[in-house]
Parts: sequence; C-alpha cells; structure tokens
Amino acid sequence: MDLSGIISISGRPGLYKVVAQGKNSIIVESLTDNKRFPAYATDRISALEDISIYTYEGDKPLKEIFSDIYTKEDGKEGPSHKEDMSVLQAYILEIIPDYDEERVYPSDIKKLLQWYNMLRKSGNLAPAEEEKPVEEEKEEKPKKKAAPKKKPSEASDKKDNKPGEKKKPAAKKKDSSTKK
Repeated sequence: MDLSGIISISGRPGLYKVVAQGKNSIIVESLTDNKRFPAYATDRISALEDISIYTYEGDKPLKEIFSDIYTKEDGKEGPSHKEDMSVLQAYILEIIPDYDEERVYPSDIKKLLQWYNMLRKSGNLAPAEEEKPVEEEKEEKPKKKAAPKKKPSEASDKKDNKPGEKKKPAAKKKDSSTKK
C-alpha cells in the first residue's frame, strides 16, 4: 500500500494526488473527480504518509491502519463516516485497540474512515506486493576504454605555454641548400 504523493488540503474536501510541480505551486488531481488545479504554499497541505494516530504506546501510521482495515474488510468498503459515532468508535477499537481516546477526536475517526473508503474507491489502496530479493547478476562489467593518448608534441606545447599566452610558432630551420 503506497500513500506517497497522496495529500489532504485543509479547507478542501477529499484527497488529492500530486501530479506535477509548478514554479510557485504543485499541481494536484482530485481522487474523486480527477480535476486538476494548483495548490499553493499558503494552502495547508498534509501528506498521508506523514499522518499517524495517537496510541498509548506511540503513534501508528495511517498506512498500517489502512492495511488493517483492508484485511478486516477483505478489500471491501469500510463503514461510512456518516454512521453513529458510537458505532465508529467501536469499529476503530477493533482495528486499533490501544488508540488514545483523549487525543483522537471523533472528527479524526470520521476522516480516517472517509479517507479509507475514498482511497479504496479510487484504487489507490491495493496492498503492495512483497518485495522479492533481487538476485545478484554475476556478469562481468565491460571494461572502460582507456582515454586516447595525446601526441608528445601536444603535451610539450602545453608545458611551454603559460595560461593566457598565445601558442608560440615552431622555429623554422634554415636550409643551407637553398642559399646561394
């Protein structure tokens, strides 16, 4: 189950998938109606992979909670967020028996179940396959070709010239046979 790239924007209903990044914003796509729009830095954006629920022993990430609900429901839809609050709390106690009832508000429970159903409906909740260990390939890597060697005349020219100086022309040999 991969929640990376899925966000919640405060003040806007639903969940969104990050599609691209603009100059001053990110382009998001709604999971419900697939409409795209920019989300700016002034919007309060929360990534679902960073959200967790308070428990008495620590925090439990949403990814694990959604996975537990998915297993309990056999991949089917969970209870509606519009159910009676006592029913929702009893359901969450089955999923997270040690959740902190003082710090987890009823609105958090409703939002959690609403997000689960939204992700399931959009197809983003399918459990990820177990990663299989990659077999090491024992193939030999091709050897790098050696850089071509420079001609001795080019190397000596570079040594004789200082940076910023023009290349000195080669001295001409005097031919005594042409002189009369």
